[in-house]
Amino acid sequence: MKTESNESFLKLFNLSYQYLINDLQRIKECHHLNNLIDSAQSESGDDQYYPQFDDAIREEAFKMGYYYQIFYCLERSMRKLIAETIESTEGQNWWNNAHVPENIIINVDLNMKKERDSGFSRRSEDEIDYTNFGELGEIIKKNWTIFGSIFNSQRALEKVIFNLNTIRNNIAHCSPLADDEILRLKLSVRDWFRLME
Repeated sequence: MKTESNESFLKLFNLSYQYLINDLQRIKECHHLNNLIDSAQSESGDDQYYPQFDDAIREEAFKMGYYYQIFYCLERSMRKLIAETIESTEGQNWWNNAHVPENIIINVDLNMKKERDSGFSRRSEDEIDYTNFGELGEIIKKNWTIFGSIFNSQRALEKVIFNLNTIRNNIAHCSPLADDEILRLKLSVRDWFRLME
């Protein structure tokens, strides 16, 4: 009888302990989120906390921020790799010397014009920064004679860029990633680097 009572007590204690750990984790995450927001506000000089935003959405944004950072680094490094690689063999005027598909040049010109007409600050001096993610793959394919020495398979490259572009849509359109897509993002980024081994 006493053993049964001890077991019940231990089960109850363990359950209470788990609830406490979960509550502490939520407090820690909320505290970290508030510190992150405070840090971003002090950096930007913005003292608005926007209390109108729901805490669940804030927490979701905080979690998604990590995957946004991964994709930001990936896309920026891809643009840099493309520009520097083609420029090293074709010179600084590579953008205008038949190294970019015509439809991409037209799209970039249109994006640059829209930006000028909006009156906003220019995002960049470089045309490549006005391409969308999928267009980066098209530029690499058009210049495969240059990039074939960097990437080990054009077909694999197309697949990896397709997968990344699909995942990017969720991130760019502020939709949370499902656990499977988080895993797919991590694997696709690894695949990207593996293509250059």
